Amino acid sequence: MIIPIKPVSVNLPSLSGQSAQQGGPAQAALAFLKPGSLQLSALPPLSLYVHFPWCVKKCPYCDFNSHEVKGSFPEDSYLDALRADLESALPLIWGRKIYSVFIGGGTPSLLSAAGLDRLLSDIRTLLPLDIDIEITMEANPGTFEAEKFKSYRASGINRLSIGIQSFNTAHLAALGRIHDGDQARKAVEIAHANFDNFNLDLMYALPSQSVEEARRDIRTAIDCAPPHLSLYHLTLEPNTLFAKYPPQVPDDDASADMQDMITELTGAAGYQHYEVSAYARPKRQARHNLNYWQFGDYLGIGAGAHSKLSFPHRIVRQARHKHPQTYMEKMRTGNAIQEEGEIGRDALGFEFMLNALRLEDGFPVNLFNERTGMSINAIDAALNDAEKKGLLYRDHAIIRPTELGRRFLNDLQEMFLFE
Repeated sequence: MIIPIKPVSVNLPSLSGQSAQQGGPAQAALAFLKPGSLQLSALPPLSLYVHFPWCVKKCPYCDFNSHEVKGSFPEDSYLDALRADLESALPLIWGRKIYSVFIGGGTPSLLSAAGLDRLLSDIRTLLPLDIDIEITMEANPGTFEAEKFKSYRASGINRLSIGIQSFNTAHLAALGRIHDGDQARKAVEIAHANFDNFNLDLMYALPSQSVEEARRDIRTAIDCAPPHLSLYHLTLEPNTLFAKYPPQVPDDDASADMQDMITELTGAAGYQHYEVSAYARPKRQARHNLNYWQFGDYLGIGAGAHSKLSFPHRIVRQARHKHPQTYMEKMRTGNAIQEEGEIGRDALGFEFMLNALRLEDGFPVNLFNERTGMSINAIDAALNDAEKKGLLYRDHAIIRPTELGRRFLNDLQEMFLFE
């Protein structure tokens, strides 16, 4: 699972009408190249996100843009749309190299081996890729087929992110997952046989889960020896079935005990806790995820995908149409972008800190200027306030949350909202 931070500070203005009048999304976005108030000394690293919107079954906790497969899905038509989407975006990223690719969903492992190969071939044809590029694909245990995953690896996928969530069959059923504990373990075996780099997604504070049950899940995950672990606290997101019919979940004290247990077990096993929910073996941090947290750029293609693209004097966000059918129809007319807008100076400081403060080691002071085009003095008042409250440490080289700041991260991030 990958959870890029959503732009909370502002609702971007919809420029889709203006874009259509000016000849489509590429022409409209190129208009942002005119001189403005920002001054970026260099463009940040660029990643590619590809969204696959279908899944076998919608989980009751899921608020991602995913749609249940009703018998089949239009693989060829969707791949046509993805290629056209990528081609239409090329004028925005001419000459920029791609350092990571993430294929997320939904359940991308529903793609046929031939379909995945076609997708990666199109990406290689149209984009310059870094020689050490990380190409991640999300996969759910209920869709694991050994031969298909061998083909995925041969096509160029070099990292898997496996949505285990739990090894406990009863808890998996409560989460609405289509796999059981045995299938979860089998998926890990297939991953080990074909990939030397993979992530396991797990959730804790599940309905009726005890601390000891959570401990068994984490121990089982560590025993699987994944290079990377993503461990998420279950949240009851709006517009989900769990929000409408809330299950009984562990209280705050039990959740805190689970978090302490996770810190203890992962640390003892040699995992570095480098981001709020991410733990990695040395040199196995997720490059794609790090680019989000460090306020890098990403081009998102596919239904509902989001982009953040920097230009010397502007930083722009885009959002594609969410429903797969609408997205494909719009793409056939040359404009799959539903919303497009510039991130204003008043929002940039907050959006940068919203991401960067998730990193356990914080960020170099000069990164703020590199990624926002503004001086760190623009958020000096909030920095001083956070430091006085013991939520933040800073010196001439680094800014990072303290242990107290990590515990009250939402409060710390909100301090930069109105800077």
